[in-house]
Amino acid sequence: MDHVGSDTEGDEPETPLLQRGHEDKPPRAPACGSSRYSLALLSCFGFFVVYSLRVNLSVAMVDMLNTTRHQSSPNHSSVCPPRPSPVRPKHNHTASTYDWDSVTQGWILGAFFYGYILTQIPGGYLACRIGPKWLLGFGVLGTVVFTLLTPIAADLGASYLIAVRVLEGIGEGVTYPSIYTMWAAWAPPLERSRLLTISYVGAQLGTVVALPLSGQICFYLDWTYVFYIFGAVGLLWFVLWSLLVFNSPNTHPRISEEERHYIISSLKNELSTSVQDIPWRAIVTSKALWGIVVAHFCYNWTFYTLLTLLPTYMNDILGFSIQQNGLLSALPYLGCSVTAVLSGQLADYLRESCDYPTAGVRKAFTVVGMIGPAGFLVAAGYTGCNYILAVMFLTISSSLGGVSASGFNVNHLDIAPSFAGILLGITNTFATIPGMVGPVIASQLTKSNTIEEWQMVFYIAAAINLLGASVYTLLGQGTVQPWAVRTSTYHD
Repeated sequence: MDHVGSDTEGDEPETPLLQRGHEDKPPRAPACGSSRYSLALLSCFGFFVVYSLRVNLSVAMVDMLNTTRHQSSPNHSSVCPPRPSPVRPKHNHTASTYDWDSVTQGWILGAFFYGYILTQIPGGYLACRIGPKWLLGFGVLGTVVFTLLTPIAADLGASYLIAVRVLEGIGEGVTYPSIYTMWAAWAPPLERSRLLTISYVGAQLGTVVALPLSGQICFYLDWTYVFYIFGAVGLLWFVLWSLLVFNSPNTHPRISEEERHYIISSLKNELSTSVQDIPWRAIVTSKALWGIVVAHFCYNWTFYTLLTLLPTYMNDILGFSIQQNGLLSALPYLGCSVTAVLSGQLADYLRESCDYPTAGVRKAFTVVGMIGPAGFLVAAGYTGCNYILAVMFLTISSSLGGVSASGFNVNHLDIAPSFAGILLGITNTFATIPGMVGPVIASQLTKSNTIEEWQMVFYIAAAINLLGASVYTLLGQGTVQPWAVRTSTYHD
């Protein structure tokens, strides 16, 4: 049974914090100007950087290809009548272009994930052992450096660019496990949803800004500046992260004593006394963990399919180019970022002020954040050539997906805060697979680019979302698991 807040076990002095009554809660430290919210904003900036570095290549790739060769091939007309393009000044074509076929382009765009999947579990383990600050910092710095080297790698040849993208993925792979390990030491249990969703929103904002801005940079400068400008922003973040962030409240020299006491007191019964002894067997056999694994995998199937193929759908079916309509390409991710932050506030309000069980809140937000998007995704396939309605449904679908940020996405910290980085590494390893195979399968299903084929893609994604929500509802837990707190007095 899952318990939170005012559950009846409050009279047991050694029951974990989330199972105690209100009288045992440490006094809350103010949020304004606090070190924990400064960490949330800096981690938000960090995820803005890593996601902008992740998606900018998909936009730059359009200008990296030999346009003369492309224009000589038969023009593909969209299913729907093409939308009128805005009048724009002459395109800048000063940078090099390359004769890469579609297979080579696919390898270049997909290479990131082959590096990314390699460092998920090692990243969680290393963050647990050596601390998350520098692991995350140098992971992002490595990604930044290889981003700055992208134009040189492209000139050397496609194989060099593929290698650089794999190395970028390796660097970025440690980011999520590291930030979960960081929040295990910094996030009071009843503030986890709001703090983590502030961090998460950086990923959505990075996508929102990078997609349209990369198109503008390519147009007015050239494609090489996409990597130089975003790389420079990444260097600025690394300097701020190095100077302002610390692994725990106890090592932070500028945190107030009130905030330090609040965080440490709220976590004292949740963290393991020794993270050196990692209970691998208990972790990999935990039903609570496998509930998160399935939900994470299923959610990412839809997310990565849309991230990769939404420009194709809009161009080939709805008849407008994402390059000329950057705002429309960003709307789904902007909506997702707004709902993620709002859901974080609501989830913690329900847990703290309304005494809703943590497990119930996580399951409810997961169901809304997965079944809601499934419904609107299917509906988008039946809008025909009404592109306004199609974009609206796709935006609502992605926006509702942001609700799950306060569902299964935060649950690692609920069930095992001491090992949250390792748990995230495990779930994100499985959740990276959809990024590698989902778009490939969807591409195979849409060879003729008919509306009926796209309806099948949306149906499959919706069915996978329903599966994830169902499994998580059955297996999800809201309390710290016995193996995550090495004390004999722990009661499940």
